[in-house]
Amino acid sequence: MIKIQKLGCACEKPTSTYTEFRSSELGIDKTNGRHAEVSIQQCKLCQRIWIRYFVEYESFSKSGKWYKGIVSKKDRPQITPENALEYLESLEWYVYGGSFFESKGEFGQGKLIVDL
Repeated sequence: MIKIQKLGCACEKPTSTYTEFRSSELGIDKTNGRHAEVSIQQCKLCQRIWIRYFVEYESFSKSGKWYKGIVSKKDRPQITPENALEYLESLEWYVYGGSFFESKGEFGQGKLIVDL
C-alpha cells in the first residue's frame, strides 16, 4: 500500500473542483471495452500530481464514475492508462465520485468499481 501524506491543501477535499488543477490527457484505458479517460492533474496551490480515472457507459444512466489519487513525481513516468486503475487501488486513500455514486466526492481505498 502506497502511503500518501495529507497536507491540508484544498486539492485533497473530495469536493475540490477542476478549476483548482492544471490538466493534461494521459490517454484512454480500453481494457475490457471500458474506454476510460485517464488524465494527469496538478494542483495549482501545492503542485502535487494526481491521476484521474473517469469511466461512463453511455447506454446506462447514472453510470459515471471517477477516481483520483496522488502520485509521486518518481512514480509518474510509470503510470499508463492501462495501469492507472491498479495504481489507484494500491494507494492508502483516493477520492471518488460521480453519478453512479450520487456523490460529488468521497474518500475511499482498495478496489475500484469500474465495470457494470
